[in-house]
Amino acid sequence: MEEWFGPVSDIEFSSFAVAMVISLAASLAAWAMYIVFYRDWDRGAGVYRTFLLAGPAITVLFVAIQNSLPLSLGLLGALSFVRFRTPVKDPAEIGYLLLVIASSISAATYNYELIGLLFAIAFGVLVLQRFLSGSSLRSLLPSGRDLIVTMAAADYAEHEAALLAFLSANLQGMKHESSSQNAETASLHVRFRASAFDDRWGEFQSALAEAVSPAQAEMYVG
Repeated sequence: MEEWFGPVSDIEFSSFAVAMVISLAASLAAWAMYIVFYRDWDRGAGVYRTFLLAGPAITVLFVAIQNSLPLSLGLLGALSFVRFRTPVKDPAEIGYLLLVIASSISAATYNYELIGLLFAIAFGVLVLQRFLSGSSLRSLLPSGRDLIVTMAAADYAEHEAALLAFLSANLQGMKHESSSQNAETASLHVRFRASAFDDRWGEFQSALAEAVSPAQAEMYVG
C-alpha cells in the first residue's frame, strides 16, 4: 500500500489546503465573471453551475496524479472511454470552462502567480469587450444584423438597382447574403454592422418605400 500511495501521502496538508482554497476562490471568481459578463447566462447551457464543484475536483485530481506515473496512465486510459454529451449552446461558454480548468491545474501545481495573471488578463479582455459592444466602436467588430426585404417579383426585377443603391448608402458594412424569388414574391437578405438611421426603423421604412416607389416593400430587421 505504501508503495502505491506513498507519493500522494508525502504532500503537506498545509500546501494542499492552500491550493484547495485558492482553487475554490478562482472557481468563484470565474462564476462571478460568467454572471456579470456573459449576457445570455440565463439561456445558456448552465455550465456555470458546475464551476464551484469542478474547480476543487480538478485540483484534487491533478494533485493526486502529478507524482504517480501509474495513476496518470490509468487516468488517461479511463478518460479515453468517457464522453460528456452535455450540449454547449454557445462557444463563449467554453472560454469560461477553460478558465476554471486552467486555474485549477495551476492551483494543483502551486503556480498561484499564474492564476492571478490569468484572471487579470481575462477580466481586462471582458471589460474591453463590454466597452466595445456598448459604444460606437461596435461598428468595427465583425458582428452584424440581418435585414430582409420582400417585394412582388415583378417590382423587384424593376427596382432591384434602386433598392441595392439605397441599402448601400444607408447601411454600413453591408454584405449581400442571399436572394430568393418565386412566381409571386422576391426576397433580398443582407447583413450589416450599423445603420445611418440609428435604429429609427420607422424612418428607414419610409425612406425605403420612397426609394422603390411606386412598388411596395416589406422588411424584417433581425
